[in-house]
Amino acid sequence: MSVSNSIDVYYMQRAIELAKRGQYTTRPNPNVGCVLVRDGQVLGEGFHARAGQPHAEVMALRAAQVSGQAINGATAYVTLEPCSHHGRTPPCADALIAAGITRVVIAVSDPNPKVAGNGIAKLRAAGLEVQTGICEAQAAALNAGFLRCMQGGLPWVRAKIACSLDGRIALADGTSKWITGDAAREDGQRLRARSGAIITGSQTVLSDTPRMDVRSTSLGVPVADIPAPLLVVLDRQARISLDSDWVHAQVQNRPLWMVQSPDLSLVEVLNELKQRQVYEVLIEAGARVTTAFLQAGLVDELIVYQAPCLLGQNAQPMFIADIGALNQQLRLDMVSHETLGQDRKLTFTIAK
Repeated sequence: MSVSNSIDVYYMQRAIELAKRGQYTTRPNPNVGCVLVRDGQVLGEGFHARAGQPHAEVMALRAAQVSGQAINGATAYVTLEPCSHHGRTPPCADALIAAGITRVVIAVSDPNPKVAGNGIAKLRAAGLEVQTGICEAQAAALNAGFLRCMQGGLPWVRAKIACSLDGRIALADGTSKWITGDAAREDGQRLRARSGAIITGSQTVLSDTPRMDVRSTSLGVPVADIPAPLLVVLDRQARISLDSDWVHAQVQNRPLWMVQSPDLSLVEVLNELKQRQVYEVLIEAGARVTTAFLQAGLVDELIVYQAPCLLGQNAQPMFIADIGALNQQLRLDMVSHETLGQDRKLTFTIAK
């Protein structure tokens, strides 16, 4: 790696860390961070915090101006291609040009049809040097669902499971509170906070009457600033009365979608969520719903919180597919593993 390239990586890593500050609050907008640098000095930093508020580039420019820094001749490090269109805010490409930025380093090009290279083209047409692809994989991971949906795909789906060492998620009578400890449940709050929707099943609702809300005070931002994830309940047999106390309690506090049409497929559910600008989905459900998504090939990440306990053969399993031969097995690729209190967090992608 050349010296100049390593410098670009260094500042882009900082921009990525800034972008993460908005991961719970920017929905449905992507997470973006920006760092302004000249002669090895950081002039200003910014990140996009909430839809409708200034984008990362504008926040960084404002920070530089407040500190009295001259911006002419600086380099801007941005995790996502600057926008080139008028939306709820003016184009960031125009703001960079007007400020006298001479070089822009971009991690990921924006596939949003409203941008789609136009931001890069506008910068170059104004005489700015533009480099792309620095820390691309890391920056893309911040907005995996957004990027895929902008390219015509489905939302990014995570399935979360809490289980015992022998792969059981509840006792035979459905009791499951609590298999895992406080640290694992707190980590689950982070998954909820970054999700535009949470999908569960009717049996989970009938058994647990869950809240499935974001209520952690340890996320680094006030809970009130986090858009409440849409709760999607798959209830194709209409087992849950729409006039029930649980439904009334939900709709008073968050958006709720009761899927009671027996003909709506899982793909159609995800497509509808995409139309609602939901780009990241969390499945928190029993084995039947989770298995259905896994077998349909619709799960991108499987997160397993495994507790150091044994629940026995009569307890409910985490996966209920009937597999009769080893060549039918569902293979996983481990992405990471970590210890949370007494529990283990295992993150997998589905092997292709």
